[in-house]
Amino acid sequence: MRNKNEPERTSEEQLFKQLEKYPRQKLHKEDVERVTEMVRDYQGKIKAHLHEQQEKKTSRWDRLADHVAVLAGSWWFVTASAVTITVWLLVNSERNSLFILSFSLSILSLFQSTLIQKSQNRQAAKDKQEQMLDIAINYKAEQENLEIQQNLKELEVKLQWIELRLSARSRAKSRHGKAKAPRARQK
Repeated sequence: MRNKNEPERTSEEQLFKQLEKYPRQKLHKEDVERVTEMVRDYQGKIKAHLHEQQEKKTSRWDRLADHVAVLAGSWWFVTASAVTITVWLLVNSERNSLFILSFSLSILSLFQSTLIQKSQNRQAAKDKQEQMLDIAINYKAEQENLEIQQNLKELEVKLQWIELRLSARSRAKSRHGKAKAPRARQK
């Protein structure tokens, strides 16, 4: 009974063998474009599925953390905070008022930094998954690239064989034609 990982190992071994046989040969532009289009299509479908799965796993609090991170990183938030603090300082310049402002900003910073860190951790996990996906896609594209190279080599060998056969036929015809021509003149 075959293990599910066994075909993958076989394909990896084949890839390494093929890489050793054909080091870094260039493909034709059409082949590169074809492989690139296939990779983009494959990557788009997989990434869409990956994002869908990530959204299913995302809780309401995770979404809140993402929204806070987006808001806190905007110029609108910086401007609104600066205006609010400036107005507060102009209107309430008493010592107790400054203490309340400082305390409020500390509490805001505490929650804001925690939510931003949570959002960054989630984004890092997403980035890691996408990086793994990109590696897998690049591996698949390299396999396709090697298959195309192998097919091109086989076609090249076949064309060389056909050219040899055609040149041999044309030489044979020219020899027969030359051999018959003098006999015809003798008659």
